[in-house]
Order: sequence, then structure tokens, then C-alpha cells
Amino acid sequence: MVTTRTIEIKTSLPGPRSSEILTRKERVIAEPLSIYLPLVIGEARGATLIDVDGNTFVDFAGGVGCMNVGHSHPHVVEAIREQSELFTHTDFTIIPYENYVGLAERLLELAPITGETRAAFFNAGAEAIENSIKFARAYTRRPAVIAFEGAFHGRTLLALSLTSKIHPYKAGLGPFAPETYRVPFGDLEALRYAFKTRVAAEDVAAIVVEPVQGEGGFVVAPYEFMQGLRALCDEHGIVLVVDEVQTGFCRTGRTFAIEHFGIEPDLMAVAKSIAAGLPLSGVLGRAEIMDAPGDSAVGGTYVGNPVAIAAAHAVLDVIAEERLNERAEAIGETLRARMEAWVERFEAVTEVRGLGAMLAIAVERDGQPDPDLASAVAEGAFRRGLLLLKAGIHSNCIRVLVPLVIGEAELAEALDVWEEALAEAL
Repeated sequence: MVTTRTIEIKTSLPGPRSSEILTRKERVIAEPLSIYLPLVIGEARGATLIDVDGNTFVDFAGGVGCMNVGHSHPHVVEAIREQSELFTHTDFTIIPYENYVGLAERLLELAPITGETRAAFFNAGAEAIENSIKFARAYTRRPAVIAFEGAFHGRTLLALSLTSKIHPYKAGLGPFAPETYRVPFGDLEALRYAFKTRVAAEDVAAIVVEPVQGEGGFVVAPYEFMQGLRALCDEHGIVLVVDEVQTGFCRTGRTFAIEHFGIEPDLMAVAKSIAAGLPLSGVLGRAEIMDAPGDSAVGGTYVGNPVAIAAAHAVLDVIAEERLNERAEAIGETLRARMEAWVERFEAVTEVRGLGAMLAIAVERDGQPDPDLASAVAEGAFRRGLLLLKAGIHSNCIRVLVPLVIGEAELAEALDVWEEALAEAL
């Protein structure tokens, strides 16, 4: 056990100022935008968050995976300031700017795709997925798209059609986009069978896959499955789209998670930690696919905003200078060792999932997934000053998306708090 160095809880939770703001929120914000953690942020640095009441937390949520380089990294903040003083918007396709081109050059150099490549930038992960499908359909001149059970690809219409979890994401929001199909994750035989019973392989434009399912519960794709998926796409002329929205930018100990699997995607969708939480996403891929849509068939007013692009350049600088791939592996080793000890100690902690620093535990009671237990653990951790998120089809997983700049003392302190919350809930 370590002596508390970071966490400091000064008030009841939520604190009085947070409570007042959350009450105001109820009067003016649409109800579907519900609040998961009952606090209101005041400021944040690195892996530490301070609410408006002065309570200090360790943040394992990381803006749902957007803060791999940490909150308010000085290099990112300075890049944002410098760019915003120059100009904040033109629409790149109306008046272009150099940092957009430069970011494309840097990311394509990092992307695990050989040959001639191209990039295009958008605002959010869902947009990157939808535009990936545009590129694939234009290139193949085919309509169908296949995704997997447990997948999460976003909340806009086509992305939501590919997303697997019904509640809370899809219930009551149909009809969904046609020619979207779903098969079991990690099962090549089920995919081959689907080509016989659900959709002809020659009608499939793209298969979209997460190397590690995020919202699905941090389920790692089997190595052989990813190898076979690449071979099937090659056999049938299907574009393989890898969704790196949550797994990218060192989260798994590689710049992109697909690097663990020894294959090349045709297209990659990136977002979240690309710009330290500023709205930015991208599609990176083979030139012949990326060049297939007609003039102006992809784009948008705000896509590739210059301030977000500047932040992304700074993120890449931090990743290189602070060797965040190595740091993610070290964090992952510490996390996994503690989590595996929990599996031994607590009967309800049944599994450790993930790669690198993208790890989660699953909790069950009487052999069944227990989302209420997961909620109780997260709530107990919150009261002790640690911010945790749930995940999984059954919402019974507790996941880690901690900023990769967290210090050893903070990490140890946070894991002690998590263990105390587990012991209390169990």
C-alpha cells in the first residue's frame, strides 16, 4: 500500500458546487445526455482531475480514451495557442493549410500500410468509420458492409447500424442503414457461413473490425482470426477497415493495435487520442481506395480543423519524446499483475482482458455477468477518488483508459483505491 499523494477529497460527493451545476444541467440539457460520474471538472493535468469543489481524483477514464498524452500537456496547449492566434478555420478544401498536409505525411509514415497511401481528416470516430465505408464502396462498387457482434463504431446512422449493443445505443432509433450485416467476433467459420446464407462475398465492400473491442468489453481479436480475415478479404476483393479509434496512439503498447497481429489493413479509422481530446479523426489507407470517390464526395465544413491538427502534431511529438509505447507496456504490466491478483483473491473477478495499457476486468455472480456489481465497484472507487468506466455487452467490465503519462506513485495509489472498492463491493 502507498501513502496517498494525489487524491484529496475535501467535500461530500458530489460537492456543493458540482451539485448546483448538475441541477442547472437538468433544467436545460436534453435528458439522453445523462451524467455517468456526478462531478463537474474544474481543471486537469496529466492523469489528475480537480473538480469545481477542489476535490482531486486520479482519472482512469481519460475522456473515454482521448487523453493518452494526458490532460493539458504543455506542448499540446502551446500548439493550440500558437495556431489559434494565426487562424482557426477556413475549410481545408476552400483554403488549404500546411499543417493538414504535414499531419497526413506524419501519420502515413507511422501507419502499418505499405505502398502508396493517402489520408483524409474528419471530426469524430463515427465520421471516420462512415467515410471509410464511402471509400470502400466507391472503390469496390459494392453495397454491403460486415461488422461483428460486440462492435462499437459510433452513433451516426451507418456507424450505429454497424454497432452491436442495442441498449443504450440503438433501441428505438431504427430503421438502420441497409446492407449492413453482423457475424460473431473471432469466428472465421461463421463469416464463411454468412457468405452462403446472408450476403454474397462479391457484394461486400468492406469488413470493419476492432483489433480490441472497446465498448464490447476489451475483447482481443484472436491472432489467427485477424490473419484469416486478411486472407478472406484478399480472396474476395473486400476492403479490410480496421477501427483504431480507441486502440490507437499507443494505448496497446504499439502506435496502432493492428501492429500486434502481423497484417496490414486497407483502411484505418483513427480518432480520440489523435488530438488530445480536440475533435479530430482520420482515415488512413491505400491510395487506390482513398482516391476512388468522385471530386468532393467526402469532406465537410469543419473536417481537419487547423487548431485540432496543430494539437495532433503536438501529440505525435509527445508520443515520440516521452516514448509512450514503452510507457504503455510498462503500465500494462503493472495493471495486469494487480488484476490477475484480483482474480485469485476475489471469486467475482473472473477475467482480465486487453492488450498493453488497454485492460479491463470482468465481474460475475453465480456464473452470470453482474453489471450492478461493476457499478458498485465504480461508485466505490469514485467516493475514494478514482474515476473508472464500465464496458461490455453486459456492462459488467471495468476498463482502464488512463493517460499514459501517469506516474508510478499515482498508478499504485489508484490501484490500491480500486482494490479497496472491490473489497467493499464484494
